[in-house]
Amino acid sequence: MAAPTKYPDELRERAIRMAVDLRRDPATRKGALARVGQQLGINAETLRNWVTQAEVDAGERPGTTTSDAQRLAELEREVRELRRSNAILRSASAFFAAELDRPSTR
Repeated sequence: MAAPTKYPDELRERAIRMAVDLRRDPATRKGALARVGQQLGINAETLRNWVTQAEVDAGERPGTTTSDAQRLAELEREVRELRRSNAILRSASAFFAAELDRPSTR
């Protein structure tokens, strides 16, 4: 289960838009994330992570997109579950094979 988000999605989107707009202009590029973060009450490092991920999602920067990361996590969860099921089935088949090999006392 994902951790609850501290900031509403609307605030997050607004902060990303503001930061990207300020970073486009060379005059306001320096310190843009810190200024936007301070105005909106968001840690500058958090805002930097949001902007970086937004750029990856938009294809402007290399990296794993949000949808790809979610799909990978889902597949990893499924693999863990299947491996656990296989281990249970292996131990059950070994148990029943041992039962069949024992001489009958009847």
